[in-house]
Amino acid sequence: MATTAIRKPVMTLYSGTTDPMSHRTRIVLYEKDIECQVVDVEPGKKPRELGEFNPYNTLPTMVDRDLVLYESNIINEYLDERLPHPPLMPVDPVSRAKARLMLMRFDRDWYSLVPQLGGAGDKKTTQKARTVLRDGLTVISPVFKEHTFALGDEFSLVDCSLAPLLWRLELYGIHLPRQAKPALDYAERVFARKSFKLSLTEAEKAMR
Repeated sequence: MATTAIRKPVMTLYSGTTDPMSHRTRIVLYEKDIECQVVDVEPGKKPRELGEFNPYNTLPTMVDRDLVLYESNIINEYLDERLPHPPLMPVDPVSRAKARLMLMRFDRDWYSLVPQLGGAGDKKTTQKARTVLRDGLTVISPVFKEHTFALGDEFSLVDCSLAPLLWRLELYGIHLPRQAKPALDYAERVFARKSFKLSLTEAEKAMR
């Protein structure tokens, strides 16, 4: 009787269980239904081989055959181009450039605050970080009143990037004001997606 070999996923993602950067790549994996082995990395317990793959020893890190990628935005665009359905970036160059600008601003303006929000700074620094993120989300909130998602009516990599921050607002001690209700409504639309629910680790489920 012939036996069927168990096929192992070609891709491996080293993903932090509480890391928002890793979280946004996991959302992309489930949005595209990609077969991938996800290696859960607990805080402070990075596996030895991670440093051999990635000279920066950072998360997330993806290994696809002989290709090693790090930095979540690079990984996410690679996945979107390698497996183009459903597309998560606009087709036309102008819209793609605008999307990349938004992703860059999220990283520089908001994701850069995550260490302080996570308790790495003193009380004054942490409070300042909370204020910056709260005010930033309040300013862009009207966008979500006009559109279902960040770029319009289609879910995109921009939404994958923003969702982990919105999920962690309560954890970070951030409460959006009443005028930011469109942003909160948008968050609930994203949280209701199957891909987002599947992307959550047990530690992330416990954040809310």
